[in-house]
Amino acid sequence: MRTGERGIFPAFYAHAVPGPTKDLLGGKRSPCWVERFNVQFLGSVEVPCHQGNGILCAAMQKIATARKLTVHLRPPASCDLQISLRGVKLSLSGGGPEFERCSHFFQMKNISFCGCHPRNSCYFGFITKHPVLSRFACHVFVSQESMRPVAQSVGRAFLEYYQEHLEYACPTEDIYLE
Repeated sequence: MRTGERGIFPAFYAHAVPGPTKDLLGGKRSPCWVERFNVQFLGSVEVPCHQGNGILCAAMQKIATARKLTVHLRPPASCDLQISLRGVKLSLSGGGPEFERCSHFFQMKNISFCGCHPRNSCYFGFITKHPVLSRFACHVFVSQESMRPVAQSVGRAFLEYYQEHLEYACPTEDIYLE
């Protein structure tokens, strides 16, 4: 991203993210909570629509088919997926500082849909919208174990994010009917 190259992860997604903090106060999560998952990144593809299981499954199928041809030449990249109230951070995991530089952050407001493949829960994907243009991309991951905890974590982040921002966008206390 720092090189200025453009692609499925445009420079519009680069934002400063605070460090990880897990602070539980009386059973309620801190607004800075972060959940981490080690997964393999299969790839990203542009999709025509912002949501739907059919769109998600078609994108997974397209990426999986393309990866079958190159899996021996270029195995899937191992990465850390960090999910928080602010969004999803994807960073390549490895032993050197060159891996730390390669990371992408998707703000929660730009994530429109996520889920596991209905027949194989080892595949997970989420759809993001471009911050400016009317374009959408699906990012697909795989793991040896079920990815349902990842989908549930993104679901919780969605819920908390929209509950927090709905209070400001649609305040209900100020509406009086006579």
